[in-house]
Amino acid sequence: MTTLTTEVTRTAVRLVDVHRTYPALEPVHALRGVSLELLAGSVTAVVGQSGSGKSTLLNCAAGLDTPTRGSVVVGGHDLTTLRPDDLTRFRREHVGFVFQAYNLIGHLTARENVRLPLLLAGRQVDAAWEARLLEFLGVPHLMDRLPGELSGGQAQRVAIARALVTRPAVVFADEPTGALDSRTGAAVLQVLRDTARELGQTVVVVTHDAGVAAAAERVVVLADGLVVDQLEAPTAEQVTARLLSTGR
Repeated sequence: MTTLTTEVTRTAVRLVDVHRTYPALEPVHALRGVSLELLAGSVTAVVGQSGSGKSTLLNCAAGLDTPTRGSVVVGGHDLTTLRPDDLTRFRREHVGFVFQAYNLIGHLTARENVRLPLLLAGRQVDAAWEARLLEFLGVPHLMDRLPGELSGGQAQRVAIARALVTRPAVVFADEPTGALDSRTGAAVLQVLRDTARELGQTVVVVTHDAGVAAAAERVVVLADGLVVDQLEAPTAEQVTARLLSTGR
């Protein structure tokens, strides 16, 4: 991989007293007042038992869902103040997504998949940036292949390239290694860590896997819609123990 350096100097994501309640016969309080601050170039894992609110947290932080109360600031922009069209445009240009199932379009080549966010945004390809990005991720030789011709690890690296091609303020990864074997998953996690460190991208990983979480610099533990702990560079065993304690 090519080495690129970017200094970590600013806050990329800030959540302030974020609540999210879903209406029902008995309202569901998915988030009950979450406050977080993530620096540019950092890697944070969000973990919790099923129903803890981690998916809702990702959706609110990424602008895919609107908090009932509180503010979400990404790249200096308060998402809760944007109109729907402006929010869609902001997500397209400033937020990257990596999914468990890769979500590559089968009839498009790897290069066409990587460039798709630029096409949708009506932006020109920055050939120099694309070349550096593909080289860094180790995938330039795969660009003419279709997704069906890629291994799981290769497909996920192409998906990461697609997430980064617009130079987003933050990349949200939802169970990015869930469809991979442990060895390939570890390699993809290393790519995400290298990406954050060398390219200055902020990465937020939602996962149920303690081993994946332990690869992050910080682990945010959720329970009942609240942040109940934040662990700095924990081991997988420490993450597992903390998760088990939240289920009691």
